[in-house]
Amino acid sequence: MKIYNYVFLILGTMLLPSCHEKKNRTDTLEEKQPNILFIGVDDLNTMIGSFDGPAKTPNIDRLAAMGVSFTDAHCQAPLCGPSRASLMTGLRPSTTGIYGMTPDNEIRREGNSTTKDITFLQEYFENHGYHTMGIGKLFHIHAPDSTFNESGGRVKGFGPYPEERFVWDGFGTADRKKYGRTSTDWGAFPENDTLMPDHKSVDWVIDRLHKKYDKPFFMGLGFLRVHVPLYVPQKWFDLYPLDDIKTPPYKANDLEDIPPVGLQINDLPMMPTTDWAKENGEWKKIVQAYLACISYVDYELGRVLEALEHSEYGDNTIIVLWSDHGYRLGEKGTFAKHALWETATKAPLIFSAPNLPKGKKIDAPVEMLSIYPTLLELSGLPKYSKNEGISLVNMMKNNEGLVDAHAITTFGMNNHTIKTNGYRYIRYEDGTEEFYDHSTDPNEWTNQAKNLKYKSQIERMKDT
Repeated sequence: MKIYNYVFLILGTMLLPSCHEKKNRTDTLEEKQPNILFIGVDDLNTMIGSFDGPAKTPNIDRLAAMGVSFTDAHCQAPLCGPSRASLMTGLRPSTTGIYGMTPDNEIRREGNSTTKDITFLQEYFENHGYHTMGIGKLFHIHAPDSTFNESGGRVKGFGPYPEERFVWDGFGTADRKKYGRTSTDWGAFPENDTLMPDHKSVDWVIDRLHKKYDKPFFMGLGFLRVHVPLYVPQKWFDLYPLDDIKTPPYKANDLEDIPPVGLQINDLPMMPTTDWAKENGEWKKIVQAYLACISYVDYELGRVLEALEHSEYGDNTIIVLWSDHGYRLGEKGTFAKHALWETATKAPLIFSAPNLPKGKKIDAPVEMLSIYPTLLELSGLPKYSKNEGISLVNMMKNNEGLVDAHAITTFGMNNHTIKTNGYRYIRYEDGTEEFYDHSTDPNEWTNQAKNLKYKSQIERMKDT
């Protein structure tokens, strides 16, 4: 794939005509049918406390203690739009052809045989008797029109913003005619939490948790942070003194054994490079800002958990917390998602439900694509025949499927990676490959694709 195709992908493409399916509603389910609290956190990697990360996340840790954590969960695309389209449709990017930033209202369209009749996750619950509500970033923007019974919408952009940027101009060394302006920047802003859009989203959710409903509810909450710009109030930065910050492992010549297509994907001149961050004394400050944003989101999550606990729904609500992909903080030379390596594809996934184990961790690789079918099974709803993911309920309850577990991520047409227990294999559209043995190389610094020692393992992963 040409470099400009990746630029086109990142800036947002594939504008498609939209259509709406007619909903076939069923009778209202029994009053004791579990409610759903569906919480997405944008660009959250696995640095959270309960995953042995450095972030101070008492509320995420609390949620993890209430249920089951997947420490090796992977997105289906390392980019917001296609990742969320996959999660909410239950279909892979390679099935839908949605590789870029398709507008919410154009995911489902008459000209795409795989999406024209698709039922989005929240619609499936509505069709089975649920009252659906959503606010914030759930799909790429918010949600397709009229797909929630109640929509709180989404504040445009990722503000609030200071009058001038603090550090990064958003263009870097990029050709401004070919690349858009990244929101990437970092610093303490605004003065208090109440000025953050996420705070107002949580207020909206809390208000609805205090209401009575004549049917079970599906509540979607999409946080804008940890997405750049890395702006949160100063008190969250104060949790992380710069002297205590540790930067991720980095190898200067790491990309020398990467195929050309992989280098093209990683060519993001609008983003700060790791070398720039090191030379300008900003690397620790970027990591500090990212951690501060995580702790801010954790605080807002705590407000939701408290409201739920003190509501009449606390004992009968399924909670899932997920992110659309990981985020690189200097690994592989830059600060971005946009890659098929571990730090770009891996993100937290936590389920809590009345009938699930408490405080359990599962280290086997799984897919965010599994959220849709897992929520259906946990809720006692019939399977949706179009789901391409698998339910994780038996894995959570009975440890079934751990040995053969795997996760596939796609970035652009015919560029795929598969993660199995201990290994990552990447195959690009031109047939070039990468392979990493995490038992000896957790940072994915040495491409072993041509090492005959791994030939049989690579062949097995190709066949998966």
